[in-house]
Amino acid sequence: MPSHAALLYIPKSLFQALLLSLLVVSLAACSGDKNANAGGGGGGQPAPKVIVETAETGDVEVRQDYAGRARGAREVEVRARIQGILEERLYREGQIVSEGDSLFRIDPKPAEAALQGAKAQRQVARADLRQAEREWNRISSLYERNAVSERDRDSARSALELAQANLAVAEAGVTEAELNVGYTDVRAPANGVTSLEDLPEGSLINQGTLLTTIVQQNPVHVRFSLPENDAAIQRTAREAMTDAASARDVAATLIMANGEVYDRTGKVDFTASTLDPRTGTVSARAVFPNLDNQIIPGQFVRVRVQLQTLENVVTVPEKAVTEGADGPQVFVVDDDSVARARPVRLGPVVDGRRVILEGLEANEIFITSGLVNLRNGAEVKTGDDSEEAE
Repeated sequence: MPSHAALLYIPKSLFQALLLSLLVVSLAACSGDKNANAGGGGGGQPAPKVIVETAETGDVEVRQDYAGRARGAREVEVRARIQGILEERLYREGQIVSEGDSLFRIDPKPAEAALQGAKAQRQVARADLRQAEREWNRISSLYERNAVSERDRDSARSALELAQANLAVAEAGVTEAELNVGYTDVRAPANGVTSLEDLPEGSLINQGTLLTTIVQQNPVHVRFSLPENDAAIQRTAREAMTDAASARDVAATLIMANGEVYDRTGKVDFTASTLDPRTGTVSARAVFPNLDNQIIPGQFVRVRVQLQTLENVVTVPEKAVTEGADGPQVFVVDDDSVARARPVRLGPVVDGRRVILEGLEANEIFITSGLVNLRNGAEVKTGDDSEEAE
């Protein structure tokens, strides 16, 4: 008879009791492991460390930079006022000249000859006038004695008036001839820098011929464009144009092409009254003193304009502002070291800091770093910027 292994018989009730005991032991073990991992002996997950800053209020000047191009205050065309031969150029091209300096000399001989002729005509007219006056005195005396007719008297009177008119014409001719002689010496109408000559010496020029151009560099004008929504500066500049005595000047700072700040302050003195439909901008102009000719007309620069002054506002680093479900927000830390999300209304960015118009008060503590995965209501451990640097 074959042998069979003995089988252990366990009653069903006993089996269920053993299974339940094993389940309880397993749950207790898992609970113990979780508690052990949770606090390193005692207290829950450690609070995240954040960098905080105390909110302070102050006045903030809102500035904006605009690209512009420098131009001379005046660009004056120097033209010939008489016809003649251009004899000599009296300046060095590109030279800075003053108003009244001689620039060109036109051959004066024809004008001088015309002046002599005009003076001779004036002498003839004066002689005719003296003769007419003597004739009038004689005829009027005879008329009073009824020795001549009324017709003779009227003829003498007309001859006198005609001689007076001829003398006036001769005087005008002399004045015109003297002006033409003066026009042979072409002088600078304004201070500035001369351009290249348009015609060389020896050229026959006509009245109105362009000889050169003078660019006045002091002051210098910088033209730039304002966005349509910069209404504050547009309004202030127009007030300065209409009532210079009472309007507040819009101060402007010039940033040179190399990034350096020009050491003299200018002002915005003009904004156009219409919008350019092609660009959606408004043309504006700033004026700067240029005593040392540091600003060259034609170069590109930037104009920094103070748009407005915000009083008693809080500024925060840009990284302190996050986007929440209700829009921009800043995390503040309460007295229990708990982070609270605070909705805020943002202003412009000034010197790398964001202006907070509403939502953050002075002396409140807000978080500037450690915002990743930070939840509203989470307990935090605070530090300052020096700890962040370490």
